[in-house]
Amino acid sequence: MIRRHFFLVAAVAALVLMLVVGGLKLAFGGKAEGPGGPGGRGPRATSVSQTVTAMKPFANRIEVLGVAKGRQSVTITSNTAEMITGVHFRDGQSVSRGQVLVELKDDQETAGIAQAQAQLSQAQRDYTRWKTLAEKGIAPRATAEQYLSAVETGKAALASAQAQRLDRVIRAPFAGRVGISDVAPGMLISPGTPIVSLDDVSLIRVDFSVPDRYLPVLREGLTLTASPDALPGESFIGHIAQIDTRIDAATRAVKARAEFPNPGGRLKPGMLVKVGIDQGLRQAVAVPESAIQFEGQQASVFLIAKGPKGGLVARRQIIQTGLTVGGQVEVLSGLKPGEKIVADGLNRIQDGASITTGERGKGGQAGGQGGKGRPGGAGRKPAAG
Repeated sequence: MIRRHFFLVAAVAALVLMLVVGGLKLAFGGKAEGPGGPGGRGPRATSVSQTVTAMKPFANRIEVLGVAKGRQSVTITSNTAEMITGVHFRDGQSVSRGQVLVELKDDQETAGIAQAQAQLSQAQRDYTRWKTLAEKGIAPRATAEQYLSAVETGKAALASAQAQRLDRVIRAPFAGRVGISDVAPGMLISPGTPIVSLDDVSLIRVDFSVPDRYLPVLREGLTLTASPDALPGESFIGHIAQIDTRIDAATRAVKARAEFPNPGGRLKPGMLVKVGIDQGLRQAVAVPESAIQFEGQQASVFLIAKGPKGGLVARRQIIQTGLTVGGQVEVLSGLKPGEKIVADGLNRIQDGASITTGERGKGGQAGGQGGKGRPGGAGRKPAAG
């Protein structure tokens, strides 16, 4: 029984203690939160960083996608079924025009050339003999002409045999760089079987399509930039080389071809490239991306303004945005140069909320406006009263 009364008394004492502590917090906490509003009423001011709007240049730019390709690109194949006897290149090697890449088995073609040469030699000897006899009047001239025809036939047969042998030697059609190949001596290939790719990447071409409303902007020689997705942060300068003579009736777009010098070989055929065409520069108000709050299609910022009690408050301002370049957003309307706005921490404040800028350079002024600043005589007079 005594134990039960003891626990009951302890519980009551703890409850009374909690009520007393809560009352003290309410009594002294309101004064401690005095900087948020007069007489200790109102929320504590939120510390934010500020930025000042300024005019910056923005480029009117058309951006479209294209695929990079070399000045010349080809996949080397064979036009006959034969066994490979020699491979004369290494993967990734730079080759010159006419350089031998692959040799195929040519025993039959070599024998055909020897046979054609022998027949041609015999035909030439016969023609020489019969020509001499015809000139002396011993043999008819028609017989000599027949042997002359045999000589011409022999020359054609020899040329055909030599051409067949040339098909067994595969050469580079232009200077460039070969890719990765899996062919090796002893391998039997068929007509059309890929042997190796060959690309001339000293100059990269990018074909892209632009809506026909931009046709007045396009012209041959116009400077533009290329930004490959595979090389973030890098851009390449080139120019428009050709513009198509027709507009696609289905898409209402015109095709253009840009050329970009590629001395270091950084651009590679097949890369997805973003092509940017500048139409000129314009000056506009710019703010950081972190200072803008988007709700659906509506954008807004928080202006730093003086509150009714002398402190600083955040006022929501609806704006219209334009381009975004390098983390800076173009503001088409709603802001003027030199206005102070909240730079970040937008999720911690609301329209009309009390704020402090927290700037060291203007700390005294901000503190005095936001909550009667701690240092200084003005902060001690109310306590003395």
